[in-house]
Amino acid sequence: MTRQETDRNEHATPPIFVSHGSPMTALQPGAAGAFWRQLGTAIDQGFGRPSAIIAISAHSLGRQPALLAAARHHTVHDFSGFPQALYELRYDAPGAPELAPTVAKHLAAAGIDLQISPEGGLDHGIWTPLRFAWPDADVPVLPLVFPPDWSPQRLMALGRALAPLASKGVLMVGTGSITHNLQMVYSRGGLPPLDAPELAESASFRQWMRDRSAAGDWPALQQYRQLAPHAVLMHPTDEHLLPWFVAAGAGDPASPGLRLHSSLTYGCLGMDAYAFGPSAARLASVLAESAQSGLDAPA
Repeated sequence: MTRQETDRNEHATPPIFVSHGSPMTALQPGAAGAFWRQLGTAIDQGFGRPSAIIAISAHSLGRQPALLAAARHHTVHDFSGFPQALYELRYDAPGAPELAPTVAKHLAAAGIDLQISPEGGLDHGIWTPLRFAWPDADVPVLPLVFPPDWSPQRLMALGRALAPLASKGVLMVGTGSITHNLQMVYSRGGLPPLDAPELAESASFRQWMRDRSAAGDWPALQQYRQLAPHAVLMHPTDEHLLPWFVAAGAGDPASPGLRLHSSLTYGCLGMDAYAFGPSAARLASVLAESAQSGLDAPA
């Protein structure tokens, strides 16, 4: 890699992963919501407003990769049984259809087939964090549907194929959950308090993910279901962690993954966020400076 390429990569917005939590996070954002507000401000001021966001959500799945390339998206309330106020929230962001052919070109070069659909819609895994990070819904969004039966290795290759887009101002956002066992959430006689103490199994798994990420131990992370403590308990099915691997793949494998935020809801639903690649440390630094100065985006 040339010095010019290195400098460009270090100044490109790093791919990120955010845990979106329960749909109620949109109404009760807590610590994660405060972080998302700060994240949007830090990206805008430290790297420039994204030209577009490629969003990979645990709730947008398909048999093969596909882009939802509508000119404008509607808000998808893909849940039931919640307060009416939640269904009244809107985040109808513009789409990025003009970016779709470029994404297809990069994936084709990596031997990955892709469908482009004129359909749109943002599931709650996408619009919940984005409405705090960019509340005006003015950043174009291009959802990338992925197959939930793809291995972490294959998903990292998918992300890696799209890594060059970061230098064009495109932000890669994986959204899922660092831990996701809803049966465990409700296993203690109904929904526990939002600030319930963390279960030991959850703490152990989240710490393992942080440590292995900081070490850049991608082989171990790709085998997390075999190697991480309580992995199957924390992810009975792994679709909520898989977007983490797409975002990680879009970073430089020579760079560690950095945990930017750590918080918890209901005692076992982790809200951790990560950044990847050579500019991840710079984003962490901008966030730290923002926190110290009290800088924040509008609520």
